[in-house]
Amino acid sequence: MRISARTRYATRILLDLAEHAASAPSPVSDVAARTGITPQFIEQIMKSLRRCGLVASRRGVAGGYVLAADPASISLGTIVRCTEELQDLAPCVDESERCHRADGCRTRQAWQRVSQVLFAELDAISLQELLSGDVQQCAGATGPLDGDENA
Repeated sequence: MRISARTRYATRILLDLAEHAASAPSPVSDVAARTGITPQFIEQIMKSLRRCGLVASRRGVAGGYVLAADPASISLGTIVRCTEELQDLAPCVDESERCHRADGCRTRQAWQRVSQVLFAELDAISLQELLSGDVQQCAGATGPLDGDENA
């Protein structure tokens, strides 16, 4: 399973807005320059983030985007739910009626358990923790947090 580029970029955009929250709203061109994401993709992602209430836009000469919530209240789980089409590992996890085998399925409980653990971990990490570098390694994980095997 992989998180989409859309979700990774949405997280990068939200971190950028959080870092520049004290200044005026950030125009897309500034966010693009700081994040390396194309303005067109930023605009697409901002539509989802606005719809989810994570960002607000301001019009005018000094316009741009700002976070609509405190970085401590925005979790990675919230971002994933906002940007990913699938909210669970399998369609039957929350909606058993989507599968005619749900009642007798031997794997449904496993997918439910893994989905719960995954989203519990995602919900436990806030933008504020990412900003401050305070993300704790989860139990059972090995290696560096950033995935750099040479670190």
